[in-house]
Parts: sequence; structure tokens; C-alpha cells
Amino acid sequence: MTPKEIFDIIRRDAVEIYSEEDFLKLLQSGKALTVKMGADPSRPDLHLGHTVPLRKLRLLQDAGHDIVFIIGDFTGMIGDPSGRNKTRVPLTFEQVRENGQSYYKQVTKILDPAKTRITYNSEWLGKLSFADVLALCGKTTLARILERDDFAKRYAANQPIGLHELLYPMMQGYDSVEIHADIEVGGTDQTFNLLMARNLQKDYDQPAQVVLTFPLLPGLDGVEKMSKSLDNYIGVDEEPEVMFEKCMRVPDALLETYFKLTTDAPPELFLPLLQSDARAAHFAYADAIVTLYHGPEAAARGRARYDAVAGGGAPDAVAEVTLPAGEYPLWKLVLDAGLAASGSEARRLCKEGGILVDGGRKTDPAEILPGSAPLLIKRGKGKFAKVMFR
Repeated sequence: MTPKEIFDIIRRDAVEIYSEEDFLKLLQSGKALTVKMGADPSRPDLHLGHTVPLRKLRLLQDAGHDIVFIIGDFTGMIGDPSGRNKTRVPLTFEQVRENGQSYYKQVTKILDPAKTRITYNSEWLGKLSFADVLALCGKTTLARILERDDFAKRYAANQPIGLHELLYPMMQGYDSVEIHADIEVGGTDQTFNLLMARNLQKDYDQPAQVVLTFPLLPGLDGVEKMSKSLDNYIGVDEEPEVMFEKCMRVPDALLETYFKLTTDAPPELFLPLLQSDARAAHFAYADAIVTLYHGPEAAARGRARYDAVAGGGAPDAVAEVTLPAGEYPLWKLVLDAGLAASGSEARRLCKEGGILVDGGRKTDPAEILPGSAPLLIKRGKGKFAKVMFR
């Protein structure tokens, strides 16, 4: 692609470009640009929301530009306050490093591993002295930090804001200074942090990076953005069967958005399906996503499992739990089978009709079941456990 063709594609899909003129000049400069994206490993999974900007990185990578993916093992100990109405629970360095170990494998499902630099921001942030931090803080003002929407709302509502949270935009911005970023990509919730980097680069006598922001992918709940902490996400490295089932749960009203932001499917393929057969459109989407990240054979397995579960059957591979022989109340079997996190949740699931035993719905959590022959217990739409007795 020509620089202008790349510019047009990104301008079409981006929410904002700061600035379009500078971006086009960079693309037409003929030099290999340093393009940055970062993610804090608050959980070990990257999700489809991350792939929206990652796919644009691949476009720039294929054009010969240098991609730097920064794993925020240092910033992750604070946690990005973007969109948060309260302070995150701090993570230890060991926790974020453990979570970050899987990121390389997941990122390189989209980016070319031979051409991608993966780095940790503890490599430079962890080496700053207190004097360095004070000097960094002196490059902005409290009033500027409180312009940030989430901070402003929390301050107005008299909700606590930790001083360490106020430093987060500075730390993310300093990442761009350290690697001399020409371009940074991210979601719209990152706009304040990305623009902070532009200001810091000027203070460090560097050209200000171009900022590209992209839409936030809504989560499976259809309300909040896709998020690991909200558990409404489709993980890039999830098992194919799990990924397929989650794709089938995308709200109908959001399926067009998911197609546009996370696949290469042309509109002439999915728009007619969306208008005529929503179920077929979901299958097409699930097949496209699982094929993209696991291959066509895995997509076929995911479809087979989904069909079996949707038809009232059970998948071939079901987790087995062995318990001592005897009699059990239903709620206890649900709990011991790992289908509920607590006894109260197990009782609630039974009362709400969410439990089937050998294909029959059970609603009395106190019902006594014989613990002798194997039992197949199903929770909701697709969670199974086979209970064996000895």
C-alpha cells in the first residue's frame, strides 16, 4: 500500500488523529517509524478489544515500520485509572510479571513476531530516582491532571484519588519519551494519557508523537467496554470452544460493530446476513474469529461443541470430578462439581432453574440425589461436569 492508502484506511477507522497533517507527513517521510502500543497485564489475557488497535499496528508493520509493544509491568502495579470510579487494588510486581508472560504469544497472533519488539516499562521506570520522579512531575500541573474526566468526576464526588494514580499519565507518557515514539495507538479511553506523552516529548526536546485513537469494543454485556476486570471479554488465547461460544453471545445489536472492528470480513459478506438471519451471522462471526486465532479445524470443533450443547447434549470432553459414594443434596453436588463458587450461589442457581442433572431440570437445592452411578450436571448454557463416585 502507498502511504496515502494507509492514511485513508486509518483515518476511516480512527476516532481521532492528532494531527492528520503530521500523520500523513510521517507516512510520506520514507523513514521507518517507531509505533507504540502498551497494555497493563492486570489479567493474563488480551481480548478482542485490544485487537482493534493491534490490527492497525499490523497494517503499519507490513508497511515497514517498527512496532514496539510495551507490557506495563511497572504501571500495572498502579493500574490505569482510565474510566475508573475508584482506586484499583494494587498488584505486586510478581503478579503483573506473571500475567505478562502470556502477552508475547497473544500479541504475535496478530503482529509478526520477527518484526515486533516486546519490552517492559519497568526497564526504565524502575530505574528512576526520586529526584527523577520529582523532575518528571514538575513538567505538568495538578490542574492539568484534574482536567481528566475520570479524575474530575471523582474529585467532584469527594471520592478518594490516590497520589500514585495522578502519576499514571506521566508514567505512560514517559514510555514514549524513552523509546522516542513517532506514533502511539490506543483506545479512546487512553486519549488523555496519549496526549500527555506529546507534551512530555516536547519538554524532552523530542518531536511530539502522532496519536491515533480507535473505538472501544463493547463487552458481551452490551453495556460496558470490553474489559478483563469486568469479565465481559473474549480472550485472544481462550480455548477455541470457549471462544466460539462467547462469539455466539455477542448481542445482536452489536454484531455489525464486532464484524467491522475485529475481522477482515467485507461488509458485502456480513451485512446481508445481519439483515436476513441473525443466527447465521453469529455463526459466520464465530467461525471467522476462531479461524483467525486458532485455525479452521479449531473453528469446526468449536461449532460442533456449540451445536451439541445448544441441542441439549454434552460435549465430548467434560471435566470429571470424583466424590465418595453416598447421598448428596443437589446444591452440594453443584458446588463440589465446581459449577458454583459458593454454597449460596449453588442454591441460587438451583432455585432459578439453571441446573440440569442427566438432562432433567432440578430446582430444589435440598433434593437428595444418590451418589452411586455417574451424573452429568449442566449449569446454564454450556458449563458441564461429570460426577463420578467411588
